[in-house]
Amino acid sequence: MFTVYSDGGSRGNPGKSAYAIVVTEDGEIIHEHAEFLGVHTNNYAEYRGLIAAITKVIELGAKEAEFVMDSELVIKQMRGEYKVKSESVRDLHEDAKALAAQIPKASYRNVRRSQELIPRADALLNTEMDRHRSAFDGLCQSIDLDERLLSGCHVAEGY
Repeated sequence: MFTVYSDGGSRGNPGKSAYAIVVTEDGEIIHEHAEFLGVHTNNYAEYRGLIAAITKVIELGAKEAEFVMDSELVIKQMRGEYKVKSESVRDLHEDAKALAAQIPKASYRNVRRSQELIPRADALLNTEMDRHRSAFDGLCQSIDLDERLLSGCHVAEGY
């Protein structure tokens, strides 16, 4: 059985964002991946991580997979316990559900941020965001103050 740990995050909400996945098979890590997403909300990044996780186990031919996240909201939405109210993630939720339907037995579990392999996924996504810091920050410096605020760029106090 595959267990996939995914995490998404943003620095600011919206802000620079990324996701990471850690795929295990029978308790052994077999794949890790992180991707920078640009400026998005935290929930967007969480869903993109889940979609990447589902896509990967489909590629691996999974018949059974458990998806583990620290996002209680996303887990409860995927289980049907919460409605998806945000239009910005509705399409992502529908994509995740459609992909997950291709796995005969898919389950979702919420854990604390400090549990299991979520800290590893968190470290991977933060490394990915750090890798893109200079390019993104250069972009932020090239736009005016109002655009910086709208795009999630950091604005120094008193600027």
